[in-house]
Amino acid sequence: MRRTNYDTEQYQDYARGRALTEEQMGAWIGAFSALLPKGRPLAGLDVGSGTGRFAPSLAAAFGPVTGIEPSVRMREVALSQSQHPDVRYLAGSAEDIPVPNASADYAVMLLSWHHVQDKPKAARELARAVRPGGRLIIRSGYGDQMPWIWWLEHFPNGFEKDAVLFPPLHEVIETFTSAGWRVRTFGPFSEPSPGTYREMLDRLRLRTHTIFGHFTPEETATGFERLERAVAADPDAPAPAEPATLLSFERR
Repeated sequence: MRRTNYDTEQYQDYARGRALTEEQMGAWIGAFSALLPKGRPLAGLDVGSGTGRFAPSLAAAFGPVTGIEPSVRMREVALSQSQHPDVRYLAGSAEDIPVPNASADYAVMLLSWHHVQDKPKAARELARAVRPGGRLIIRSGYGDQMPWIWWLEHFPNGFEKDAVLFPPLHEVIETFTSAGWRVRTFGPFSEPSPGTYREMLDRLRLRTHTIFGHFTPEETATGFERLERAVAADPDAPAPAEPATLLSFERR
């Protein structure tokens, strides 16, 4: 399977292409608050922090955050655009987290788990870094229960190609429970609308979703032609948010 190289692609546009509205971020922080340990401040890890989309808001709500990101370019963007006095960004990966044992109260992996190469090693490394009783929150797709994403239906083989990027849910759960984690919750998250259809089309043109690296040029061209016709019918209507699920674990 082709891997996205964020040092040569997407890093310039990712922050714009995947930007969240204030309302969306507020909803995410509320969902995280319900899943995290009680008490504040909490020391957090944002593993696969990218351009720092979530780290500053996590820090403002819960306490100091360390963003872990393997891409040099993505970290550069985070350092220039997503600064916060309680956030630091470090070179690392889910398999190699450069923090002391049991130093974090929680970790989040938000649309980054499917990029991890050695998933059993990553689950063990996360268990090492998070204290007993700490939490792990994952937002990901799962190959055996992919959600309906409105824009993806316009691309040839869109749903099928997207599904193969993600492991099935039972496999993810087995990976983590074998590494010292126990499942706490799994369920849907209702995200507010990201904006109008026109605004979403403009962001999608930046191609900052992993799936765009797996379409052929012909499939991409066909998909955008279909998508543009569909959006033209009502460009200023609010677009539906992409369905999301949150899977949370507790460190045993």
